[in-house]
Amino acid sequence: MSQNNLPTRLQEIIEEFSWCEGREKLELLLEYSEKMPPLPDWLNKDTNMEQVHECMTPVFVHAENENGGMHFYFDVPPESPTVRGYAAILGEGLDGASPEAVLAVPPSFYREMGLHKVLTAQRLNGIGAILAYIKRLAGRELKTQ
Repeated sequence: MSQNNLPTRLQEIIEEFSWCEGREKLELLLEYSEKMPPLPDWLNKDTNMEQVHECMTPVFVHAENENGGMHFYFDVPPESPTVRGYAAILGEGLDGASPEAVLAVPPSFYREMGLHKVLTAQRLNGIGAILAYIKRLAGRELKTQ
């Protein structure tokens, strides 16, 4: 999938990362980590969120389909800023995207952002697991439509 087929906001984020080199990419990822929105009061990782068990960091996610647009809510501890930043990027970049658009995001789109140059293989596996998990949630939404 070319970048042009990605949701617009996700394309913009990828472009933002393309202007950065090395440490700047990590700093930008940390900025996204810091601006991850808090969970709404009605959402709680203990009752109505699912854990991404494939990620070593405790990542919890909740998905909603509102009028054909997906909304993802993440709970990731601040002590894991790179994973938290990536989850924030997915939440922002895919907000309002159709389930089909979420399913079409390539598993390694993080390479277009250059994250493979600044994150360890273990972190890359974890962030890949987060994307795979939300794609499963989007697929579930398609089955219920």
